[in-house]
Amino acid sequence: MIEPAPRDLAALHRIAALATSAADAAAASRAILAEIMPVFAADSGSVSLLNPHTGYLEIVTQQGLPRETGEFALKLGQGVTGWVTVQGQPLLVPDVAAEPRYIAARANVRCEMAAPLLAHGQSVGVINVDADRVNAYGPAELARLVQLVSEASRTLDSLWQAERLRSESAQLETLVNLGHSLVARLEERDLLATLTDSGRSLFAARLCTLHSHDAPGRSLQLQAWSGTADFPAAALPATPLREEESMLVTAVHARRVVEFQGLDRDGAAGAVDLPGDPALCSALAAPLLVDGAAAGVLTVYTAQPHRFSDAQKRLLAALASFAAGALHNARLYARVFHSEETLRKNQTLTTLGLLAAEIAHEIRNPLTVIKLLHGPIGADFGPADPRRRDLQVITEKIEQLEAIVTRVLSFARTPGTLHSRWSLAEIIDDTLLLLRAKLAQTNITVARPALPQPLLVDANKGQLQQVLLNLALNALHAMPHGGTLTLACSVEKRGGAPLVQLDLTDTGSGIPEPVQARLFEPFLSGRADGTGLGLAIARRIMLDHRGDLALAATGPQGTTLRVTLPLAGA
Repeated sequence: MIEPAPRDLAALHRIAALATSAADAAAASRAILAEIMPVFAADSGSVSLLNPHTGYLEIVTQQGLPRETGEFALKLGQGVTGWVTVQGQPLLVPDVAAEPRYIAARANVRCEMAAPLLAHGQSVGVINVDADRVNAYGPAELARLVQLVSEASRTLDSLWQAERLRSESAQLETLVNLGHSLVARLEERDLLATLTDSGRSLFAARLCTLHSHDAPGRSLQLQAWSGTADFPAAALPATPLREEESMLVTAVHARRVVEFQGLDRDGAAGAVDLPGDPALCSALAAPLLVDGAAAGVLTVYTAQPHRFSDAQKRLLAALASFAAGALHNARLYARVFHSEETLRKNQTLTTLGLLAAEIAHEIRNPLTVIKLLHGPIGADFGPADPRRRDLQVITEKIEQLEAIVTRVLSFARTPGTLHSRWSLAEIIDDTLLLLRAKLAQTNITVARPALPQPLLVDANKGQLQQVLLNLALNALHAMPHGGTLTLACSVEKRGGAPLVQLDLTDTGSGIPEPVQARLFEPFLSGRADGTGLGLAIARRIMLDHRGDLALAATGPQGTTLRVTLPLAGA
């Protein structure tokens, strides 16, 4: 190995230092060329890199060349620099007029030498220097150039690696933040908008689209899209899209990420789902997999020819996985909300039924007295007396009212046949499942110590679940800024019979003292949207189950309501 000259040593040292001092690889390329050219008294020179997306060798920085040379690009193997890049070998051209491979970038060049930039044994570019006189450089100068370019290769590779790590770190951070954001978004429209915006941002893309896949209908439907400010919305194709005319359905059927190139050429014009925007050049599509089936496809489009790396394909696959999971959860939450709304409506109907039963029960007593008292009155009226007919009508109407009251009471009464044996843990689990979405929205956690033993109760599951749901929702309203809802069970014997006590404790501000004594009275409510019947009905249900509902404790630290229920077989 040739010992570097002092001037070369100084240049080598400064080039190596750029690995830690340069802002980025582009700045380092300019500084490297500025170090190399004086060493050889070059009249012009350039740093060219292989563009992996186009396959062309492109000048990234130059000195001494005409300004228009900035757009200069060569196919691999073309020209001196193209040959050096393909072969990975340095080349000296003492007289360019005698070199058939030479392509002029400047008219006065007479001598040129070039050395390849290598990264991990692969040629990724070239550095060349030119002189305006024949035989300006010889083999010794070429060997010195190789030394300098070898050091430049190590420096640029370090900077490229650092840039790649920073980019991947930023992408990972974006994915993590996106994951957190998706958890909090339950509205499907907001969710889809966030996903497409994130996809476009992560890939610096011109357009990102999300299509749902209708397997039975063999079609794709555009659900959301995000484009740059100048993207024409009219360029998006009408939906639904039939599979046989779709480009994106390839990713759906393959169940893997698929890359598309040459979208700006006529060959891609047959795909009906290709947006009608001539600026689009490349696309990457990833399927949204739910339980192994493709529920849709997420696609990013670039405005320049772009070869997607394996890391980018994994990134889009991860984003599509996020999208699939978030959409699946959002739809589950929607079902939970629907179930909760249905349960609340059922609770309202139950409340109205029990209220009607209470009214009917209160009407029945005076109605019985009226019936007993009016009976003997008609004995004093003769057959021709019109008052006798009036009494008959009154009797018929009393009997009609009594029949109505009886039907109401019979309808509102819970038949014993509706009671069956249930696990208390299962009833609690089902109730908390209905509340899962609301708990997440209100920043409330549930603390649920393990049950002391398997607890079975004879109950109407729907009514018992209604009681627990009502108590839990009241607890949530008592903690508008978040808190903890604790459900704790204990077993005790009362009169020789085993009972289970379920305590629901919130961390709210407590129940006002004037309200405590009247807590279970009908129409007593502390909320503007409350009916005041929830706790009254809940206590009536518990009494019908041979149990009870009571206020166990309340204060500034929270409130505990206690549900008492006999265990099965007691």
